[in-house]
Amino acid sequence: MSAAPSSEKLRGKTQPKFDSLEFAAGIARGFAGALLFALPMLMTMEMWELGFYMDRTRLLLLLVINIPLLIFLSDRIGFETTSTWSEAVRDASIAYGLGIVSSALILSAMGILRNDQSAHEVIGMIAIQAVPSSIGAMLGRSQLGGQSDEIDDHGDGDDPVDSRETSYAGELFLMAVGALFLALNVAPTEEMILVSYKMSPWHALAIIVASLAIMHGFVYTLSFHGSHDLAEGTPGWHAFVRFTLPGYVIALAISGFCLWTFHRIDDTSTTQALMTTVILSFPGAIGAAAARLIL
Repeated sequence: MSAAPSSEKLRGKTQPKFDSLEFAAGIARGFAGALLFALPMLMTMEMWELGFYMDRTRLLLLLVINIPLLIFLSDRIGFETTSTWSEAVRDASIAYGLGIVSSALILSAMGILRNDQSAHEVIGMIAIQAVPSSIGAMLGRSQLGGQSDEIDDHGDGDDPVDSRETSYAGELFLMAVGALFLALNVAPTEEMILVSYKMSPWHALAIIVASLAIMHGFVYTLSFHGSHDLAEGTPGWHAFVRFTLPGYVIALAISGFCLWTFHRIDDTSTTQALMTTVILSFPGAIGAAAARLIL
């Protein structure tokens, strides 16, 4: 009598063996990524102040939105190659934990967190900084040497960062991640409001055109490493309509969300809020384009 087939064979693949050393290296890269990508925000006064007065409902919404974002990134570029969503959730949880710990450590080391502060202030400051820090922790693998040696030596390998195909929806999601990460850097600053007051409608139009041109050039025109080549016979406008325009709309929406979350457009006119959103969408669009190249 033959033995019953294992659950691994029923799934048609063998689960990869857990490598504790590689996982530990991934944790170290994650911590380094959290510091590298989030340090500008950890040293920004406006981000500290947001921890004091930011509406807790908006802060909670930002923290909740960050969870599926991290899970998706973990499935693509986690601390180790993941084969199930449960593993992706585990890595996302670790990235969030690294974001919290690294934020608390750096803020404490700089004297921003003090013993005489209330729990409300301390929790708010750490929570808001944990969002960019956790994204940086997750990006640590793709940016700080997380690819396997086999890929480096032979160019093929199994690392999903390089070889996994991404659906159209996945491409748009990655653009949203890039836009969110870069927009978080500047959305809390007073300069966004100041620049919007100095702008005329013609300036806003020029910023929109420049954002679209830079997005399209980053991915399809300038031949950067990781850029996308159009299939032979595909008209140039196809990529512009299919990716660049939707990508800019995503960057615009992400920018508006960041400004609303950080109270930057409260009590302002619709025109002024739109001007500020257009200004923020400029770095947001660059982040969206860069995400497609990096991830």
